[in-house]
Amino acid sequence: MGIGDKIENMKDDLTGKAKEGAGKATDNERLEAEGKVEQTEADLNQAGEKVKDAFKN
Repeated sequence: MGIGDKIENMKDDLTGKAKEGAGKATDNERLEAEGKVEQTEADLNQAGEKVKDAFKN
């Protein structure tokens, strides 16, 4: 996995956590759900990159 991909995934994860937290704090279910989705996408992207790396070696 390239460093750029790692940074992008970390950014998406942190953005998702921030949105989820803001949604909880303001009782905004939609924002909270968006945050959870972004975190899940970041996790899936990271897992995909790890699989690609495993086949490269």
